[in-house]
Amino acid sequence: MDNHELNKNIGLVPALSIVVGMVIGGGVFFKPTAIFTATGAPGLGIIAWIIAGIITIAGGLTAAELGAAIPKTGGAIAYLDEAYGDIWGFLFGWAQTVIYFPGTMAALAIIFATQVVTLLGLDNNLIVPIGIISVVFLTILNIIGGSKAGTALQTIATAGKLIPLFLIIVVGFIKGDGGVARLFPITAPDHPVATGLGSALIACMFAYNGWINVGNIAGEMKNPGKDLPKAIIGGLSLVMAVYILINVAYLFVLPASKLAATASPAADVATIIFGSNGGKLISIGILVSIFGCLNGNILTGARIPYALATENKLPFSGWFAELHKKTGAPVNATIFLSLLGIGYIFTGKFDQLTDLTIFVMWLFYVMTFVAVFILRKNQPDLHRPYKVPLYPIIPIIAILGGLYIIINTSITEPLNAGLGLIFTLIGIPIYTLRKSKSKQLEKRACA
Repeated sequence: MDNHELNKNIGLVPALSIVVGMVIGGGVFFKPTAIFTATGAPGLGIIAWIIAGIITIAGGLTAAELGAAIPKTGGAIAYLDEAYGDIWGFLFGWAQTVIYFPGTMAALAIIFATQVVTLLGLDNNLIVPIGIISVVFLTILNIIGGSKAGTALQTIATAGKLIPLFLIIVVGFIKGDGGVARLFPITAPDHPVATGLGSALIACMFAYNGWINVGNIAGEMKNPGKDLPKAIIGGLSLVMAVYILINVAYLFVLPASKLAATASPAADVATIIFGSNGGKLISIGILVSIFGCLNGNILTGARIPYALATENKLPFSGWFAELHKKTGAPVNATIFLSLLGIGYIFTGKFDQLTDLTIFVMWLFYVMTFVAVFILRKNQPDLHRPYKVPLYPIIPIIAILGGLYIIINTSITEPLNAGLGLIFTLIGIPIYTLRKSKSKQLEKRACA
């Protein structure tokens, strides 16, 4: 095997588990606090979950066309390169490398460690060390075990995380004494509907986020043209159903005001319906869910700097492109992202990290959805094993939903939006310098 060539050993089930495992992480267990705080009413909170699900599925249906037609490692980087030119693919990859993946890893590590501390009754000062240990452990696993070990853990964790979710849903509906009445009122007089819904959508989109990252491993899939769309669409449909049902179950057990006031809504609901011991078992299931999501981000995230490095677009590209001799894992790219994520853990700011990553990523997601129109016009003969249904309606829904998220975040979270843009734009001089250096090397080679 070439030292810079990834193995093609990922099938449909592991790809599906990556979609479900990366989407269902900490958001569904912890974000109800932010969602019901923003909306002030249960009805609008459930509406936010539904709208976010529709936007996500529309985005998944749209991006799947690109993923099937351009099955390259790096996912959306390749789509943006093809539609707009390589600077846009680079900037997306850069933003994922320095903001999205390490920021998401840090956020997941923080909530994983927080849950461990709460479950075991440990000192809060241990949150940061436990978070770091979780990242280090999974980093070593993904390097030594390669994509086979990473996807195997992902499949097990995905199965494990669905158990507590389904138990909370079923028992919550049966034992919850609030009933349908807890789903009302739809709005609250002291919470503006537009801004409240917008802020809730940002929180929901973090819970739904991660599905597009399965495209990062397309270069390692056995049959990406056939399996990638199935993994994205099937996974997101399951996730949306679970999210809506579990939030209704939450409300059957606790009113929206109490869900807004607790830092661990899922654990509180589990304790009420299962008792203290049962609640602890569910909390362990939640830990498995977050752990699996963290693993998925480490597994897929490393493929981004690796993909940029194989095209010589990063400083020290040769170093970033190195693969483990036995497992074929992008060893240095994995270590780099994990170190950056550990640095972000020290901020301890879960919500700010998630809001910042969502804003930046949706800028590029919207460009990805628009790319379907561009490539259909510019490359009509491109082989497309899968085409987005109800074209152009589905892509337009994805685009409009994405624009709403971007505009609303700019208004409600200007600091996070600004920080995200600054981090992204830092990539421009790096791209320019690398481009200039590559041209100089080409001239010398020709001479």
